[in-house]
Amino acid sequence: MRRMTKANSGDGSNKKSSTTRPTITPRKTRGFAPDLLKGRVILVTGGGTGLGFSMAQGLGLAGAHLLISARNVDRLGQAADTLRSQGITVDTIGCDVRDAEQVAAMVRRGVELCGHIDGLINNAAGNFLCPSEDLTPGGFDAVVKIVLYGTVHCTLAVGRHLIERGAPGSIVSILTPYAWTGSPFVLPSACAKSGVMTMTRSLAIEWGVYGIRLNAIAPGPFPTEGAWKALVPDAGLLDGMIEKRIPMARVGEHSELANMAVFLMSDLCPYQNGDTVTLDGGGWLAGASEFGEYGAYPREPMKQLLRAMRPPKK
Repeated sequence: MRRMTKANSGDGSNKKSSTTRPTITPRKTRGFAPDLLKGRVILVTGGGTGLGFSMAQGLGLAGAHLLISARNVDRLGQAADTLRSQGITVDTIGCDVRDAEQVAAMVRRGVELCGHIDGLINNAAGNFLCPSEDLTPGGFDAVVKIVLYGTVHCTLAVGRHLIERGAPGSIVSILTPYAWTGSPFVLPSACAKSGVMTMTRSLAIEWGVYGIRLNAIAPGPFPTEGAWKALVPDAGLLDGMIEKRIPMARVGEHSELANMAVFLMSDLCPYQNGDTVTLDGGGWLAGASEFGEYGAYPREPMKQLLRAMRPPKK
């Protein structure tokens, strides 16, 4: 497919400016103590691939007993094998978070396997690019039911378990900076993520008395195979985009997100409740709207490109 490009400078050159900012490699530091989360059982939805797997790995290396869940049980099995090869204790549970009954059964099964659940990472999500005037009710439902309904189902199920036990716990949901800035072409996701942020704040107030903390992380661009395939219609659209929009001039590294998840799940921040930690290199401050740059391209060619990205109808 033909690559679309913005208008070039008057000399017709596509060369990057000599004043392009250098990319600074982040410093590496020692990880968390391997027994930081010892004795904790943490459930990670969407834990078989991408950022969910990376966060699960970080939690496991810090001593947590993992429960990873997703719809694709084959991928869960592969992920579990990888984690176990690293000395991590992990169990898998297939679940469609859109179904409240399946979620309740998942939590019951987790308790059967591990005796209790202490924490939850709400990571399961779905997203796609679409001009909002072309959005169908089914397309809207597909994302909102995974992101908003699924997160609420999981949070309430784990929360009820913690309250019945009389035990403290930590629940972390994965958001996005456009949950508060908005963004074009991802209306269902923006609506759903905003709802998750409000859920986080509401339950932080309501459940704080039980010792249950609810927080969120809002990652910026963290490359994963699934997200990049669904949200980057043409590699040419990324040329210079990250460097221009992100003050730190780079994408995030999975270990950085995993470290934040471990921190929020641990007792290192027991007074942090109802917060959303933005992890995007300062991108939302420099230029709100994650996919706003796509709006600078001619609309009809952009629509054709987005349509070409959609999976074939079954």
